[in-house]
Amino acid sequence: MKRKNIFSAKALSYFLQLVETMSYTQAAKILGISQPALTQQIKRLEKAIGAPLFYSTGKTLHLSDAGYTMLDATRQVKDILNRAQNEIQQISSATYGVINVGILSSIEDTVITDFVTRYAHEHPDVRIQCYMMSRKEIWAGLDDNTLDIAILYLPDNRIKDWRAYEKWRIITDELMFLNADPHAMAASIKLATATTMDWVSYPGNYYIHQVINTASEQRMATEPNYVASFTRPSQIFRFAISNRVSTVLPKSFLLAHDQENPLTVQRFTPAIHFDMDCIYRKDKGSIPRIAFFMDKFKEYLDEKDYTERLTAIHQAR
Repeated sequence: MKRKNIFSAKALSYFLQLVETMSYTQAAKILGISQPALTQQIKRLEKAIGAPLFYSTGKTLHLSDAGYTMLDATRQVKDILNRAQNEIQQISSATYGVINVGILSSIEDTVITDFVTRYAHEHPDVRIQCYMMSRKEIWAGLDDNTLDIAILYLPDNRIKDWRAYEKWRIITDELMFLNADPHAMAASIKLATATTMDWVSYPGNYYIHQVINTASEQRMATEPNYVASFTRPSQIFRFAISNRVSTVLPKSFLLAHDQENPLTVQRFTPAIHFDMDCIYRKDKGSIPRIAFFMDKFKEYLDEKDYTERLTAIHQAR
């Protein structure tokens, strides 16, 4: 009888997901399977290696010594497969194949969409797949090689080791305050004053929300009263206007929507800046179609920078 391969890619991905969450319930939900199915798969792995991979103290799940060994081996296998995939891709054409791009969902993507549209027209044999994603999804995609390129805001203090990645700056953006007070006239405002008003903003785990929290702590400002939260800047913008509620949005977004905005736009004093960067794994830079795509994106921004592109696209509408 043919023996079933216990160490399948699926089984190892289940194991890695459980390690990440340390919760059978959460891991099963993310994987889209039932908890008993996940439990059964882990038990099969444990039976195959002859030792438990996890143990519990109360309701808390921990990796056993065997689990740590299995985790190290699984990551090594994953790295080998990623390198093999990249080496195979390196012999491919610069103008043929698929490029997967992850874009942070809170980014104003007008300029990125314009470039991708032009690139696809000039290079029809390259299929570009763009995904609007959360920060966690983007880093997971870069890590497991399902994303070739990511565009997101930095800095990101959660990433301690950048040795596997390359990045280049697209634009230094600025966070602007949209003041719902009809009597607001000043060109600038202190964060401590702005946070006394009602806000609509991003969810608490989103980058710009965290930027505001950090700045508030540094400037001794209170937390705003958040009346609603959305994941996309366009949703926040529409809610703020319709309900006369204040908010914060990147300057790049406001440049694309200035004629639609009846609220008073104010700079923070001092200003709150952050970068929009293009990020990719170092080994991706040697894949012809990805290197060519990024070179063309840089050329596109060299001809006109991000702000000039955004303004021109908006004026042409």
